[in-house]
Amino acid sequence: MFGLDRQTRDTLWTLIAAPTIWALHFLLAYGVAAVQCAPNQAIFETITATRWLIAGITVVALALIGLIFLRAYREWKGHGAGTVNDQDSDVAREGFLEFSTVLLAGLSFVSVIFVALPALFIVDCR
Repeated sequence: MFGLDRQTRDTLWTLIAAPTIWALHFLLAYGVAAVQCAPNQAIFETITATRWLIAGITVVALALIGLIFLRAYREWKGHGAGTVNDQDSDVAREGFLEFSTVLLAGLSFVSVIFVALPALFIVDCR
């Protein structure tokens, strides 16, 4: 698991971790809102509890994605932090996976924020 440089070994699982968290956040946030608003009986009542639940889910998702980003960024920097990869070696493949993980984690972080924005601005089920 650990090489001589004490870095973890990246795989496709580490690459898809952040987008998976984003997808789960999307499902939970919109699922919670749908369960609250689906009966469509009191559409003018505020959904404060639902908004706080979505905020909590968002904070957890952002923290997890942030940890994935920091781990991948530190290890990518440890391998020289180059974006050009024209070698066929284990170190080059590791650097590619780390850089790809950094990019996907950044995209996932911003996407989680955009998924949570409706809960910030919409206060009822209209």
